[in-house]
Amino acid sequence: MIRLDNISKTFRDGDTQVQALKNISFEVNKGELVAIIGKSGSGKSTLLNILGLLDKQTDGDYYIDGKKVSSIPEREKAKLRNSHIGFVMQDFALVEKYTVKQNINIPLIYTDKPINKEKAINDVLKSVGLSDKTNTPAYKLSGGQKQRVAIARAVVNEPQIILADEPTGALDSMTADEIMQIFERLNMSGKTVIIVTHDKDIAARCKRVIEISDGEIAKGTN
Repeated sequence: MIRLDNISKTFRDGDTQVQALKNISFEVNKGELVAIIGKSGSGKSTLLNILGLLDKQTDGDYYIDGKKVSSIPEREKAKLRNSHIGFVMQDFALVEKYTVKQNINIPLIYTDKPINKEKAINDVLKSVGLSDKTNTPAYKLSGGQKQRVAIARAVVNEPQIILADEPTGALDSMTADEIMQIFERLNMSGKTVIIVTHDKDIAARCKRVIEISDGEIAKGTN
């Protein structure tokens, strides 16, 4: 489903070039639950942005379902990102004044898929245990509830890949466990789930762990 061949990413900081990623190569098959771990600044979030088509590599090739991403026109790439990939961020990225339902509906505004929107929203709310919060504004929710809404929004248009960037980083251990249970259920339903985390306990619950250190894959972890 996903293949990276010698992916590198270089940023310019004034007159200095900073290499965030160095020759990253690995594959993720359909239905895998994978953790990408590493310290702050290791390059793992940069890698996730490339996987999610939010950023481009400087060198190397990235393939999704056998298609070379660099050869896909920008408009088609945006459609692929919107239909194929769901994002979950550490800071939830909700519109605070919107209700739970309105936040979850946002991806459905842009999808071309023939989805029964009302049913889709109700189904994902049930799956994350928030059926009773449909009309609650986001600002009235707890951190754990906000992350549940973020997950529901990520999956409402039925993507094949879920990318989560430190999804438990701002949560207490009990709430983090509940959020991981949701990811595990999504994975059991056939979704490919890739979680970026610095938490080794969270990573241990994934079926495979890829460690990034100083922009490179640590030996024996891919």
